[in-house]
Amino acid sequence: MGGYVAGATILALMIRLIINICMDDQRHFLDLSNLTDLMDAFIIGITVLVVAIPEGLPLAVTISLAYSVSKMADENNLVKQLDASETMGGANEICTDKTGTLTQNRM
Repeated sequence: MGGYVAGATILALMIRLIINICMDDQRHFLDLSNLTDLMDAFIIGITVLVVAIPEGLPLAVTISLAYSVSKMADENNLVKQLDASETMGGANEICTDKTGTLTQNRM
């Protein structure tokens, strides 16, 4: 969504620049001030993109964790907490006893 808004911002600023060039008889398309205005439009669009991306990051992480929990439930793997799937994704070795239960090395 942030990419669409950034693209729309750049497009709107470029259209405004073209209209300003066409309305002003003394400005030419290949003028240095037009190039700086064009670069300003790209910088504003990139700024919108940089500001919008961190807003959606927590939502994307939560959705991916919920998806992994549902996939684990399909495999009959009980997961009570969302962050447990992220923790288990980083595990290299899992030690269990002969019944298959995970222990904490204490009675």
